[in-house]
Amino acid sequence: MTRMSPFYAPAKRPLPVAGILAAALLFTVPLAAQNRDMPEGEWRYQSGDAWGTRSSPLNDVDAENFGDLEVAWMWRGDNYGPKPSFLSKSTPSYINGKLYTVVGYRRTVVSIDPATGETLWTYAEPDTRRFEESMRSSYGKGVAYAEIDGRLVIYVVSPAFFLHAFDGETGEHIEDWGEPVDIPGFPKTGVVDLLAHFGYNYDPYEGLTPTVGYITNSSPPIVVNGTIVVGNSAAQGYHQTRIENVPGDILAFDARTGDFKWKFNVTPRSEDDFAASTWENDAWKWTGDVSSWAPLSADLERDIVYIPTNAPTIDFYGGFRPGDNLFGTSVIALNAQTGERVWHFQTTHHPIWNHDLPNVPILADVEVNGEKLPMAIQTTKQGYTFAFNRETGEPVWPIEEVEVPQSIVPGEKLSPTQPVPTRPAPVEMLDLSEDNLIDYTPELRQKAIEIVSEYTVGGPYMPPIPKGYSENKGWIACGVHSAVNITHPAALDPGTGILYQSSGPNCSGRIVQPGVDADQPDHDCTSPSGKCTTIGETISDWVNYRAIGVPGPDGLPIYKPPYSRVTAIDMNTGEHLWWVPIGEPNDRIKNHPALEGVDLSNVGGQGRAILMVSGDLLLTTEGMAGPPVLNAHDKLTGEKVGSIQLPAIGMYGMMTYKHEGKQYIVVQTGQRGRVPESYVALALPEDTGN
Repeated sequence: MTRMSPFYAPAKRPLPVAGILAAALLFTVPLAAQNRDMPEGEWRYQSGDAWGTRSSPLNDVDAENFGDLEVAWMWRGDNYGPKPSFLSKSTPSYINGKLYTVVGYRRTVVSIDPATGETLWTYAEPDTRRFEESMRSSYGKGVAYAEIDGRLVIYVVSPAFFLHAFDGETGEHIEDWGEPVDIPGFPKTGVVDLLAHFGYNYDPYEGLTPTVGYITNSSPPIVVNGTIVVGNSAAQGYHQTRIENVPGDILAFDARTGDFKWKFNVTPRSEDDFAASTWENDAWKWTGDVSSWAPLSADLERDIVYIPTNAPTIDFYGGFRPGDNLFGTSVIALNAQTGERVWHFQTTHHPIWNHDLPNVPILADVEVNGEKLPMAIQTTKQGYTFAFNRETGEPVWPIEEVEVPQSIVPGEKLSPTQPVPTRPAPVEMLDLSEDNLIDYTPELRQKAIEIVSEYTVGGPYMPPIPKGYSENKGWIACGVHSAVNITHPAALDPGTGILYQSSGPNCSGRIVQPGVDADQPDHDCTSPSGKCTTIGETISDWVNYRAIGVPGPDGLPIYKPPYSRVTAIDMNTGEHLWWVPIGEPNDRIKNHPALEGVDLSNVGGQGRAILMVSGDLLLTTEGMAGPPVLNAHDKLTGEKVGSIQLPAIGMYGMMTYKHEGKQYIVVQTGQRGRVPESYVALALPEDTGN
């Protein structure tokens, strides 16, 4: 085996009891001192609060009564689009006594009675070609809100890229708000055509000309002190074969009127722009993406909104756009009123690896080296955790530029270094050194060593290889989609500063092929029809071909377990506190003849846990590959204190609220081909005294 750029990996077993108990002594910040916009019992944002924590102080459900939870109601999303969606990707908000969410491929806006699950009102946008092309139509994730002159206003961005404003009580569009849309069936008020502010010619029904690009949306906007900030999404880079696209510029509007306020350009518009020096040719004139498809967060007191971004067009090859390519794969802090850049940090230079930022930047008030510090935390697919002073952008702990392997694909020019945090440590192993290989028996490890010797293995920045490469079985990158992603966001306990992340080991490589061998007028995608028009005009020299995996010995994984875990990190110190395995080993592992008599207690399952902090509990599911259960852990120690069955598999997220004196826990559920996206509300029985 050839090893390139080894990366530090964390300890592989839980801390001893003394280390666990130390968690109870962490610095704590009174929740009342934190302006997260989370009134008692509410869950006003897709990620719980303006800080993106996926945490609630509600503690009526605790370790003693968790096992008594029962289904209070179940809301099903069968009929909210041209076909059922089986992946639940929208977390409801509980605001002023009602639930609000979006569901299905149509991204239908829904208000739900929080006590009974009854549908109160709905809105479905009229059909457009723009909607039909959206590969992110069922990825709405939630809603935004504002209170305007005593009225609750709910804001939603549709797959077709329209911004809607609704009266939260009635579901009617807000009068005298926004701009008229010249499409039959659209409301005469209460809507903004976001393409009108992008600077490109377009047709209201058709959208952008495909040769120019395509833009959609996959997360709710966020309202920051009267300003609605809107992100966006582009065609998935791993499906693209052409190099033109539009950039995913950030838009902002007045929450009261719908009037346009500002636009932040995520790529340069002239050679004098701040980011122009990071593009070594004029590709910024015609390529794009750099979208903000993950949710946004905000520091309401400082009036700053935090934006995580995607890579530029396309994934796995960027030879046509040499340079670091700002603001690709960056966290960007903007003044919410003006759109001016406060600070930024690029987590991957010249991004080609599909290492885009999939999680909301999480905000926290912590104490580092005896000093209180306002922190912004950016988690990543690779398992790195970047921590910054959220006011200045200064890294809390050093971030080193580490030399990384260079590409052998003709025309590609990668960055010679990539930023790697010195702390916290990665949540997963980032190489296939002997210590990280399967260790159930010496015989299995020896077989794994022999298998790995046939590959060139490195960390997350091992480059793709060209089709036809034959020197060995391939180049393998470790840390590929090992940690957080769209399906399993991180959570943080604001009172202690403990960050929780789901993860599992994953090493794989990527082969690229000549673009002319792959380009077609359309391609498979996640739109309602399953097809999307190929955008752009010029075929890339190289495009995605396929992944390379590393098989394990005798049908077992190549990695040392656990295969699924949750890691707790003290963000006051950057130290890992503990990890716990999630789920149980599958039957293939449990019944494997080579593992007879082997201790499998720390193996874990295959799915990535969905996380939420509620009071003293860390709630977890066992991922889309696990059974339909909800587990409760002590949030300080990781000890499992309860488990209950769900009607279907938990996925993407959950939330909690207190309505008429009762705490409810809502889990997003579904099961491919069997149960469409649904919500299961859990509550304690009346006789337990909530």
